Amino acid sequence: MDNGVAIFTPYPFQVGERLRITGGPRQGDWRVVGLTDAKVTLECPVSGQRVTWARFCYLVERRGDLPWPQEEGQRATHHPSSSQRARR
Repeated sequence: MDNGVAIFTPYPFQVGERLRITGGPRQGDWRVVGLTDAKVTLECPVSGQRVTWARFCYLVERRGDLPWPQEEGQRATHHPSSSQRARR
């Protein structure tokens, strides 16, 4: 393994922004619906489910040519655990 340095920068979310998270327990298509200094609230465009998490994402790339939300059959499902669901 190389001794290079991996650099990560917190992503500056904006309300209304459309996201596609490609891995992990948060994977799927989301819309940013709320922000605080420490938390981001996301809503699934298909189910309407809302979740609030600590800010976490890092931008890999931005593309304007992708369908959003993904078509049925291409979509990775997301099933946040009860500890990750937004508190009402």
